[in-house]
Amino acid sequence: MSYNQLGLERVINKELDKIAKPYNIILEEETSGDRFEELIIKLSEKRPVAIIIDEYDKPIIDYLDELDRAEENRKILKDFYSVLKDLDKQIRFFFITGVSKFSKIFIFSDLNNLVDITIDENYSQIVGWTKEEVEKNFPDYINEIAERYKDIFPDIMLEMKKWYNGYSWDGITKVYNPVSLMNFFQKRVFGSYWFATGTPTMLMDIIKTRQITAFNIEKLYISTDILDKYDFNNLNFKSLLFQTGYLTIKNYDTAYGELTLGYPNKEVAKSFSIHILSAVTLDRLDDTDSLLHRIRRSFLSNEIEKFIDYINILLKNISYTIVDKNKENYYHSIFFLIMKLLGFNIEVEIKTIDGRIDAVIHTKDNIFILEFKIDQSAEKAIQQIKDKKYALKYKDDKKPIFLIGINFDTNKKYINDYKNIPYNY
Repeated sequence: MSYNQLGLERVINKELDKIAKPYNIILEEETSGDRFEELIIKLSEKRPVAIIIDEYDKPIIDYLDELDRAEENRKILKDFYSVLKDLDKQIRFFFITGVSKFSKIFIFSDLNNLVDITIDENYSQIVGWTKEEVEKNFPDYINEIAERYKDIFPDIMLEMKKWYNGYSWDGITKVYNPVSLMNFFQKRVFGSYWFATGTPTMLMDIIKTRQITAFNIEKLYISTDILDKYDFNNLNFKSLLFQTGYLTIKNYDTAYGELTLGYPNKEVAKSFSIHILSAVTLDRLDDTDSLLHRIRRSFLSNEIEKFIDYINILLKNISYTIVDKNKENYYHSIFFLIMKLLGFNIEVEIKTIDGRIDAVIHTKDNIFILEFKIDQSAEKAIQQIKDKKYALKYKDDKKPIFLIGINFDTNKKYINDYKNIPYNY
């Protein structure tokens, strides 16, 4: 509906008239709510009424950056839906979907008989495709793609799972994103298809203004009570990420009503991370992506000086307002994002008996233990790794271990000192 030009009340009335016309019904009431009620009652005289509404919340979330307009549309929708409370006899079936999960008091205060199935295990497969459904319905596509990638991915289903599976509403059942998978079957190239359908501009603005780091997003805990509270005047970032599809349920502790949230798959994790990196650094997605390629190439060719120089280009573009209150976490977070986006297996904040390792990077041939310092020295970072005996945790791995100390200069906003030395048992 073109409510942005004509106004929500007017376009709803036009839509109601359009529905009524084939049944020779003329609506006489004035407000959208009253006309909705009139339409339902008159239709029910002919046959039972089913009401199905998709994106019920779009007139609100489209204006989260214009709160006055969002509030105006919220009131219109609240009045519109409130007429349903006395129409049980006329309505056989009522089903609505939307991105957000507004609380009942926010829009549906009068509809106590609504059943929320968002995280109901009985409906965990209603949205998306299970592995069994994909294998049953798309064998020809899978075989063609498996043949194409046979020298790269011995198990094509495993790679498809990494990229496009992982969405869950109960923490147990995992489903594929149909949009992404259909595009992949057509183009036969691994890419970010669903993510490309919309740019999370509002989310990136929240990340910048609230100083949220990559660590905050990688693994989140939230109670189901908080999930039910969605107020555009006081947005809960965790709920917003889940409801917009950027995070999914990794575990659901039903006894305590606690959800563990995380990225569903590689498509979302990679794309969203690039957007985060762009939002807090260059603020230009194409520049960020190009720089990441240069960082990757320099690391793979063992040109460490260039590698640090390229990372510093990103770091020097971080806004002072972002890092002033949370310097250490932000610099660690940016480094973590870079290495993860480059495809490296990086772990952060690993607990040992003597302390906590800032980061560990595993490659095919080596293990790198990293310690970060702020406005100190790389030598002090190296000494901490030695004193705390962090490397002992990995001595059974048999791979060569390297100790990397990195110091961030917050005044100059870059890495001003680093050391990379082999560890000798």
